[in-house]
Formats: sequence, C-alpha cells, structure tokens
Amino acid sequence: MSKSIGVKFNVHDQPEFYQELRRRVNQYFEDRNLSKHANLNMKIKTVFMVLLYFTPLVLMVTGVVTSLWPVMFLWVLMGFGMSGIGLSIMHDANHGAYSADKNVNKAVGYILNFIGGYPPNWKIQHNVLHHSYTNVHHHDEDIEKTILRLTPDTERKPFHRVQVFYAPFLYGLMSIYWLVSKDFEQLVRYKKNNLLAGQGLTFRRALAEVLFNKTWYILLILVLPLLTTQLAWWQVLIGFLIMHAITGLILALIFQPAHVVEETQFYSVDETGSVENNWAIHQLKTTTNFANGSRMFSWFVGGLNYQIEHHLFPQICHVHYRHLSPIVKATAEEFNVPYYHHPTFFDAVRSHFTLLNKLGTGKYDENLAAATA
Repeated sequence: MSKSIGVKFNVHDQPEFYQELRRRVNQYFEDRNLSKHANLNMKIKTVFMVLLYFTPLVLMVTGVVTSLWPVMFLWVLMGFGMSGIGLSIMHDANHGAYSADKNVNKAVGYILNFIGGYPPNWKIQHNVLHHSYTNVHHHDEDIEKTILRLTPDTERKPFHRVQVFYAPFLYGLMSIYWLVSKDFEQLVRYKKNNLLAGQGLTFRRALAEVLFNKTWYILLILVLPLLTTQLAWWQVLIGFLIMHAITGLILALIFQPAHVVEETQFYSVDETGSVENNWAIHQLKTTTNFANGSRMFSWFVGGLNYQIEHHLFPQICHVHYRHLSPIVKATAEEFNVPYYHHPTFFDAVRSHFTLLNKLGTGKYDENLAAATA
C-alpha cells in the first residue's frame, strides 16, 4: 500500500455544501444547548457493554458456572460484549467523540487493548486512512484485501470467482487475525510510510506496547480460563475462538455494508494524486446508511448504521446521529448530492454480497465497461 500523503480532493467542488451542513449541525446543538459528546444514555451503554464482556469471564473463572454448554454460552455473550465495546465505546473514544477531554478519550479508548487491538494502529487505519480516503484504491486500507476483491481497481484473480462463498468465513476470522498478526503487519507498514510519528510513536516503542498488551490480554482472556475452569483445554480454546468468530463476523457485517455495496463508488487517484470530488461529497458517494428505522439495532451497533453522519462528523458522539440524519439528508437533497440508504440491515448485507459476487465474477467490470462505452 502506497503512502496516503499527497491525496488531494477537489476544493472547488461545491465547498458551500459542507459549509452549510456544518452550520446547520452546529445550530442544532446550539439551539438545544447540547454537548456533541457522550450523554447519560451513552454512559449507561458503556457500563452495559463492559459488563456484558467481563461478567461472563468472572462467572467462568470463579467457578460460578462450570458445565460445558453454560460456559460456551458465556463465551457467546463475551463475543457480543466484545463487539459492543468495539462498535459503541472504543470507536467513539478513539475518534475523540466520547468526551471533550482528550484524557478521557484516551482512557476510554484504551479498552481496545482488552479486546485484543492496539489503539494507535486503529487510529491510523481508521481515522487517518479510511476516513480521509474512503474507497480510494491504495489509500483506504479497509478495501485493500488480498484474498477478497472489494474494489474494481483490485486485480481479479481466479479464486475471486467464489469469494461470495468464502467471505463470511474470512469475516469470522477477522478478529483473531487482528489479535495474532494484523497489528504487527501494520506496524511494519506504518513505519515504512512514516505514519507512526503522527501518533507520537517510534517503531520500537510501538512494538513493545503491542507485545506487552497482547501478552496480558492472552493471559487474562485465555490462559486464566484455562487454569481456573474444569473444562479441557481444547474446550476453552474453542470457546475463545467462538467469541472471536462472533466478534469478527459482527464487525465485518456492520462495516462492509457501509461502503462496499452496489450504490457506492470507488476511486483511484491520478498521477497528480487528485480525487475528483470535494471531501464531504466524496464521503456521501462512497458511504451508505442502513436500518435507520431500528433504534434497538442502532443502539447495539454504536450508531454506525448512520455511517454517512459518522463520516461527515466523526468527532460527534454516535448517540446524536439519529437526530442529525434528517439535517444531512435534506441538505444533500438541496445540493443534489446523493444520500444512499438501505431500509434494513439485511438489505444492506444482500447488496454487499451481490457486489462481492459481481466483483468476483467480473460482472461489475463488464457493466462498468458497457456504461462508459
């Protein structure tokens, strides 16, 4: 992956759109005397998700629950708790959206270490690369997959033809891959591209932190249950992997249908490093919402079904996105900017796998060629 420094968006492409949108969003908070950060509901959700993750672990290691299937159920609950922490807590904190206090954001964001990740790497991949260069080939790491073809600019391999069938399996491995390999790969890549310095880190210090945090995570979440439960080691290991599989699948099926669906567009930069759109308009062309009518679903996934609002205002806590959505949609319509939305989660997932199939079989390329002929 090449360096993302130097990518330039078209500042002359309706700059008044985002100016007006920001004015209206700021006016919304001013009129109601609201903070843009976490409210009481967000703090209650934080406690709930943390308890959903750690309570099953405590019940397991203290011997309150000892039988095989009840223990496996605890691992399942931990998988949902782990997902909830990733989607609803650390995500806001590491965006600087949880609190106006940077120290609070850093402290809350540290919880990513408790689910096997490393905050500085996440900030580079997600905040710096994905949010800045959404769906831009060679710059957005979220679409840079070797085994999956997620963009028409990626070379199509023979095995991509069946990617629609093996993608769910890979999604289930995403969290465990993150734990054992991804962070190390990213450190090497980010050192090469001089991105660690932006987080105030040297490669040596970052590597030491990754090794330290992953060691205590494995000791706490895997080794401690191995030593304290009455189950066979392989049964505990299966439970641990089930937890990670649930997390990986949930995270992938929330993030992928937000950008890799039939409506969204993909870009590559020209020799000057330029992208044709204004940054804000680019976000709407590469992003879609889904299931905005389901408040319970939105609650669990950290408001990330309002992905458009999140990409435009990542430093606003997700609990506000539901109220900002009508403002964004109305402003987009006024400026003739697309506002993509799938009515249900399943409709968004269907669109994602439809696109995966088209990209894998070459039908997407054929349709693109016909449209530009």
